[in-house]
Amino acid sequence: MTPYDTRCTADPFARSLSAFETLMHTLSGSPATTWTHAELEEYLDAAGRELLRLLLQDHLDLRARQEEHQVRAGAGPAVTGPEGRVRPWREAGHSRWLATVFGTVRVTRVAHRGPGLGNVHPADQALSLPAGRHSTGLRRLAVTEAVRGSFDQAHDAVTRRCGNVLGKRRLEELVVAAAVDVDDFYRTVIPVPCSREMPLVVQVDGKGVVMRPEALREPTRRAAEKAAASHRGRLAPGEKPNRKPMATVACVFDTRPAPRRPHDVIHPPGGRNGLRPARHGPRAVNKWCTASLVRSPEQVIADAFDQAQARDPKHLRPWVVLVDGARHQLDLITAETGRRGVTVHVLLDFVHVAEYVWACAHAFHRPGTTEAEAWAADHLTAILSGDAARAAAEMTTQAEREQLTASRREAVDACHRYLTGHLDQLHYDTALNNGWPIATGAVEGACRHLIADRLDITGARWGLPGAEAVLRLRAVVSNGDLAPYWRYHAGRKHERLYPTPNERTYALTA
Repeated sequence: MTPYDTRCTADPFARSLSAFETLMHTLSGSPATTWTHAELEEYLDAAGRELLRLLLQDHLDLRARQEEHQVRAGAGPAVTGPEGRVRPWREAGHSRWLATVFGTVRVTRVAHRGPGLGNVHPADQALSLPAGRHSTGLRRLAVTEAVRGSFDQAHDAVTRRCGNVLGKRRLEELVVAAAVDVDDFYRTVIPVPCSREMPLVVQVDGKGVVMRPEALREPTRRAAEKAAASHRGRLAPGEKPNRKPMATVACVFDTRPAPRRPHDVIHPPGGRNGLRPARHGPRAVNKWCTASLVRSPEQVIADAFDQAQARDPKHLRPWVVLVDGARHQLDLITAETGRRGVTVHVLLDFVHVAEYVWACAHAFHRPGTTEAEAWAADHLTAILSGDAARAAAEMTTQAEREQLTASRREAVDACHRYLTGHLDQLHYDTALNNGWPIATGAVEGACRHLIADRLDITGARWGLPGAEAVLRLRAVVSNGDLAPYWRYHAGRKHERLYPTPNERTYALTA
C-alpha cells in the first residue's frame, strides 16, 4: 500500500477515505489481477484491519476536536473529581494509547485540572475507556481464546487477528480480571420457568487440578514436600503426587420424566428379544454449571442450591440429587437441604454401583465370560428393582459357600459394604418409575469439559488465580451466558471506574 497523509484537511475522515481509495486502486491495478484468492485474502486481511483502525482513529480525533471546540467556547458544566472538588482549569492535548481489536490508536482529550488536584477527563467516561491500555473488545477476545486453549495459543490467536497489541503475561492478567463479576451476574439472572411435573436435578462431583508448588493449599503443600523428601523416582501403585487440589463442580438442570424398567438400563442375560424396545432415559435441559478451586465445597453446593431455589422457590417440583457416594458431599448436601427446609431424593450414581458389582462378579467368574455377564446382570437388575439389600446378602452368602480366597473375597466385601452403607440412596425402583435420572453423566461431562479439556492439558501447571478464573469463565461459556455476562461485566467495570454520585464527577485517569 502506498503512503498517504492527509492530516491537514477539513474532512475528519480524509485519512480513512484515502486508505480506502488506495485499497481500491491496488485491487483494480494490474498486479492484483495475477494474485490468487489466497493472496487476495491475505492482502485484504491486513489492509482491511488497517482501514478499520484508521476509521476508529479518525472518529476519536473528530470527538477530540469537538471537545476542544466546546472548551474554547466556554461551554459545558463545571467538572468535579471523585473527591467532589471542582476543576476550574481546562487543558487540551492530553492523549493516551488504546489497544483495540483493529490495532493501537491514540485518544486525545481535554484534561480538567485544579491546584493540587489530579486531572480528570470527561471524555474517558463518555468513551468508557478502561483503566489500562487494552479495550473492552480486545479483553473479550483474549478471554474467548484463553478459555478455549492454552495461553500460548490464545496469545498467538490474538496476535494473528489484531497484531502485536497484547503480551502473554498481560493476557493472563486480563483473564483473571474478567472473572470478578461471575457470582454477582448469576444473582441477577432469572432462570427459565418450568412446570411442576419436571424434576429438578442437582449433581455434585470433584476433580483435581495440577498446580504449581507455590499455589498449593497448605495441607497439600506439606504433603507434596513430604513426598519429595523421600527422593523416590516412581510413585507406588495408587499413590498420588500431592499436586492436585480438588475443584468442586456442580450442575443443576431440568428434565422431562422418562419412566423406564430395569431391563431398559441393564441388558437381560442372553440379550433382548426385540419385542419390547428399550426406552430412553431422561435428558437434561436448561443445564447450569458452576465450579471453583478457591471456594469451599460448602459454598459451591450452596451456589447450586441457590440456582435450584431460584428455579423452584416454592419447592413444588421433585428435587433429585445425584452423588458418587463421597461421604463429605453427602454430609454437605444433608446440611444444605436441612437449612433450606427442602425435601430431596438423594440417589447414588448407578455407574459407581455397577463398577462395584462388576468387580464382585469377577471374583466369582472369569472376566469376559458369559457367566460373569449373567451374574452382574442379575444382581444389577435386582438393585434397580429396589432389592439392593437382598443382592448384597446373596453375594456374601455365595462367597462363604464357595470359600473364596482372601483376595477375591475382598472385592465381595467391598461391594457389600458399599451397598449396605448407602441403602437409603439406592431407591432406583422409585427413580425409574418416576422417570428420574440415575447417573451423574451431566456433572461427569462438566468435569471433563470444564477441567480436563483445559486445565488438565499436557504440561499445564497452574497458579490459583489463573486456574480459578479460567474455570469460572469456562462455566459461563458452557452455560451459554458469555454475551450477557460480558455486557454485565462491562457495565460493572464502568461503574467502578466512573462512579456517578449526585453531582457529575469523573474518576482520575492517566
